[in-house]
Amino acid sequence: MSLSMNMDLLGRMSMSHSNSNMDMPKEMGSMGQMGGKMSMDNSMTRFLPLVGMWAVMMAAMMLPSMVPTLRSYEDLMVSANGTRVGWLGVLSGYSIVWILFAVVISVTQIGLLYLDVVDTMGKAKSLWLSAALLIAAGAFQFTRTKEVCHGVCHSPMSYFVGHWKAGFFGGVQMGLSLGAFCVGCCWLFMILGFAGGVMNFLWMGLATFMMVLEKLPQVGHFIVQPLGLLLILSGPSIIIFTQI
Repeated sequence: MSLSMNMDLLGRMSMSHSNSNMDMPKEMGSMGQMGGKMSMDNSMTRFLPLVGMWAVMMAAMMLPSMVPTLRSYEDLMVSANGTRVGWLGVLSGYSIVWILFAVVISVTQIGLLYLDVVDTMGKAKSLWLSAALLIAAGAFQFTRTKEVCHGVCHSPMSYFVGHWKAGFFGGVQMGLSLGAFCVGCCWLFMILGFAGGVMNFLWMGLATFMMVLEKLPQVGHFIVQPLGLLLILSGPSIIIFTQI
């Protein structure tokens, strides 16, 4: 009787040990997922990684406006006194503006996170705030500020002709000004990241696509206000559809 009970006890202990071994990979996988999530969450609350992320996104978003600007300067290298050093100055000026805006929006995101307005993925916790951002971005499309900034960003050659400065530092000054105009033109498209999630690459890709459409030479001027109307209508739409 005692031997049987001991064997039974050992058998149960062995089965229990086997089950725990079987559960270990699941637990380790779960811990790995939690660790990866915590790592990502932590990076979204630290200043330098956040600035780096925004700087990369800014570069991708501003590339459609930077390329025609640099091409316009290259044309002036042939017909005017533009130089490769000045070209590098324009690029440097643009880059400085990108980095400064990345710093500003990173500080904003960290502040919103600690105020519990956005989550660690950079998405607004309030649907009403997301709707308000969409409406604000749409309304901005109809403003004089948008018109002026888009005009300069869309036709950089006109800016170069009216504000030409030679040499590297002249290029930096023009790059700073052009970069500021382009940020002024599109900053609310970037702020829209908080409406759909800064780390939502599909959403940020859509915002970038709208910025690219605005920069197209043939149609850019004609789609600014239709895009604004679309954004304004999207605001109440997301409220209505989530209530259905």
